[in-house]
Formats: sequence, C-alpha cells, structure tokens
Amino acid sequence: MSAYWVLASIGALLGLLIQGRFSPAVLFSCWAAGYLMLGIVDEQVLLASYSNPALATLIVLMLVSLALERSPLLDRFSDMLLKGRESFATLRLMGVTALFSAFLNNTAVVGSLLGVISRQRYLPASRLLIPLSFASILGGITTLIGTSTNLVVNSFVVNAGLPALGMFQFALVGIPVALLCLAGLLLSARLLPSNNAQDKEANQAYFLEAEVMEGSPLIGNSIEGNQLRSLDGLFLLEIERHGRLISPVSPDEVLHQGDVLVFTGETHKVQALQRFQGLDVFGSRADALLASNLVEVVISNESELAKRTLQEVDFRTMFNAGVVGIRRGERRLTGQLGRVPLRVGDSLLLAVGSDFTQHKNLDRNFHVLNGTLLRPKLSARQSTLAFSGFGGVIALAALGIWPLFNGLIMLLAALLVTRVLTVSELRRRFPFELMLIIGSALTVAKALESSGAAALVADFMRLVFDGYGVLGAFIGVYLITLVLTETVTNNAAAALAFPIGLSTAQAFGADPLPFIMAVAYGASACFIVPFGYQTHLMVYSPGRYRMLDYMKTGLPVSLLYSAGVIVLVPLVFPF
Repeated sequence: MSAYWVLASIGALLGLLIQGRFSPAVLFSCWAAGYLMLGIVDEQVLLASYSNPALATLIVLMLVSLALERSPLLDRFSDMLLKGRESFATLRLMGVTALFSAFLNNTAVVGSLLGVISRQRYLPASRLLIPLSFASILGGITTLIGTSTNLVVNSFVVNAGLPALGMFQFALVGIPVALLCLAGLLLSARLLPSNNAQDKEANQAYFLEAEVMEGSPLIGNSIEGNQLRSLDGLFLLEIERHGRLISPVSPDEVLHQGDVLVFTGETHKVQALQRFQGLDVFGSRADALLASNLVEVVISNESELAKRTLQEVDFRTMFNAGVVGIRRGERRLTGQLGRVPLRVGDSLLLAVGSDFTQHKNLDRNFHVLNGTLLRPKLSARQSTLAFSGFGGVIALAALGIWPLFNGLIMLLAALLVTRVLTVSELRRRFPFELMLIIGSALTVAKALESSGAAALVADFMRLVFDGYGVLGAFIGVYLITLVLTETVTNNAAAALAFPIGLSTAQAFGADPLPFIMAVAYGASACFIVPFGYQTHLMVYSPGRYRMLDYMKTGLPVSLLYSAGVIVLVPLVFPF
C-alpha cells in the first residue's frame, strides 16, 4: 500500500511544481523530510543523498565557474560576432555560445553575453537572445559538465550504484543533435520579432515630474509629513535640487522651494497630485534628467527577490536604488510597483544611488544590462590562470588520470590563494538552493525505489509499450521527461523521470544506459515554453518576447532535437 501512497504524493508534488507557487527547493525538501518521518527512507539514505560524490562535483564546478564567468574573453568576441549580415552574425553567435557552453555552465555563458547583446546596435536584441539561449542548451548536451542537468543525472546514476558517466560520453549523440538543431534554429529564428530592447521613449513613459512652487505649504515639511509616500499608483522616486539628484528619498527629507519631485508608476494617476497646494505638475522630461543614473537589470535565477515584492524585501535599503519600472516579456507592469511579486527574468529599470555598485549582493541577484555598472572583469593574467587551470582539470579527467572532483577542488583552492575568487564571494554565490533540490530529489528517488512505487510505474510502462518493445518504452521515457521539463524545471524533471527510466529498463531486462540518456537529453529538451529553463527566463524580458515567440521558434527545434535523440541514442548506446 505504501507504493500507492508514494505515487499519490509524487503526483501532488508534480502538481505543486507545475503550479509554481512554491520553489522546487522547498517542495523537494518537504517531501524528503516527509518520507523520513514516515519511515519510507532512513536518515542514512538522506545523509548519503547530500554527500553524493556527483552532487559535490556539481557544487564545486559551479563555484569555479564564478571565476570563469568574469573573464573578458566573451566580451572581446562580441564585436566580431555581431557585425555583418544577420544570418552570419546569428550563426557565429550560436556557434561560439554552443562551444563555450560545452565546458562552462550555460547560465554563466548567457549571463556574460546578455548585457553585450542588449547594448549592441548592430541588430535588434530580440533577434539574437532566443538563439543565444537555445544554443547554450545545445552546447551543454555535448559534455558531462556542459549543463547542470547532465551532472544531476550523473548524481542519480552514482546513487543507483551504476558506473559514473564519462566526460565526453554525451558527445556522440550530443554533437550531431546540436548541429542539426543549430541549422534548424538558424531558419526558425527568422520568425522572431525586431524589438528594440533600449526603447528610450518607452522608458520615459514611466516618469512624472512636479515642482514645489514658491509659497507652497509643502515647503519645510518632510516627505512623510506631506503624505507623499502613499499615493494611489504613484511613488516618489527622486528629488532634483539645484541640479543635484537626491536618490533614494528618505521619508525624513524636508522639501525646499524649487524642488523637482520625480514620480514613477502609473502616470495616468496624475490626479493624485492635484490635492497638494503649490505642487506644479509639468512635462515629462525626467528621462533626460535621470539618464545618468538609470540602470536596467534582469533578476537572476539565484536571486532572493523571486516571488517576493519590493515592499517585502525593502528594496531601497538592500540596493540603495528605486525601481522605476518592471517589465515581464513584452509587457510593462503597472500598478503600485511595491506590491508586484517579482519573477526570475523580470527586467527592472532602477534609479540608483551613488554607492549602488558597492553592494556585494548585486551579482547574485541581477544580470546588469547597461555598460556602466558591470562587475569587475578578470585581468589577462587571472583569466589565463583560470582558463588554463580549468582546461587542465577537464583534460586530466577526460583521460582518466585524475578524478574531476579532485581537480576542481585543487583549482578552487588555487583561485582562492591567488584572490581570483574570495571566500565572501563563494559565500554569497554558493548554490545552496540547487544543493537542496538535488539532495532532496535523490532521497525522493530512493523512496520511489524502496517503496515499490517505481516498480509500479515500470510495470505500467511495460503494459503500455509491450506491443512496441523496448524501443517503444525508451521513447515513452524520453517523451515523459520532455513533457516534465516543459512544465517544471529541468532539474526537477530529471529528478522525477530518472527512477521511472531506470525501473523501466530493469522491467524490460535492458541496459539502463540508453534510458538514462533518454532522461538526460529529455530534461534538456525545453524549447517551447520559457518557464522550464533558466536561460529562457534570463532573455525573456530583455528581448520583450511573448510566449508565442518561443513556440514559433522552439517547436521546429524541439522536433529536430527529439528526432535526433530517438534515432541516435539506441544506435550509440544499444539496449
């Protein structure tokens, strides 16, 4: 009976993941804790899940990547990549992105190029950003370390007592599939819109100015005392006083004659200002006034702002910045901005204070799109050290001379000793949420196996695909994983599909490797909707995309990808 209860609980978990109200880290942690309390798994299983060698390798790899993503190498390529005819520029961009993503975390690659592409003036950013995201996925499927999904699957493989996956074991299928899909993407990218990501007129619509006139009763009173902080649909962003900007505005700030108050929010709510005597509302030239300190950022997948409002996190105190506007895809959000729940991938237009760049939490929370406030890049010597060390570690691991984990630990130590990385940076950027997801998901997978729930699913798969043989079951596992990754996150899809794939292989008496590969490739097959893969969310708002843009561009790629995987995996990894 426990098998049925576990299956029912997994169904509930899947429903909550699709709903998206709670983060995967919270859900998987709760489920793992629940199975522990119910005695379905014991504490040794739980502890072993979090000490999984492949999971430890993934964590160290992501910490090392913090140095690699700060290399100026990609910036130096950018000018060369984006010049010339659009088709050639797109092809060069996709090729370089795929190549880097084969060895670097694809989120880091997209994050490094996101600002470069948004700032360039050769081509509309919206014609390039979806190809950038797709190419990073296609490059990532060619090696073990190219995407966190492959390393997550490897952690399940190790946990199941099977031989660990090799560094280039994915390449025999991944490279042909990537080339096929890049060719298809070059054609489908022509369907993308030509949105201007730096539309200044659109930014100007966010602002409203009002001048404190001579004799106004507002003079000599604070912002709080004048009740200027709780207006319907408007928010006091900055004050211009004798050519000087006061930002952010303290509630205790006393108004002077001639002060120009800059409001943001729903500018059609201007009537909210009419009740203030001596406040002259005029024009909308604030875009020119604030151009020197406006910064556009995208909320990162690591951000603590996701699913919280500006009021909840006290945004001004955290970053010494005011939010001028929020954009989600092509849609500018309206209403009182402080009450809008933020999402990963949202674009924020910020008016920043003088010490904005000094805040240590910027790189964790944002991808900065404008060019004046980017993170410090590595020097040529540091970049050479980081990349040569990383290349050496990969080569030694690929040749079987030195384990990947050992090499990465030594490289991380060297980066700390040479101060390319600092302990405080590791503390800020430690992938704690990912560790929770994978460690808990490994426990959930053990619960599926030990309770007999995975065997029930495998028996069902065998019943459904019995007439189609082991190939039909393999295709079924792949399609299940693909559907999961389009509806929940890629790592969650891998966690839920792996026990099904392994049990199905055992039910058919087949080699588990092709089924494992079906899960790995299927979990990266997110091309149709933007919500299942973090790089899609990163480019969603800067490109001002709609859901339809992903579907039009991604559906042909998804079909080519699936056809390539279904044909090649059984040939390269026989049943």
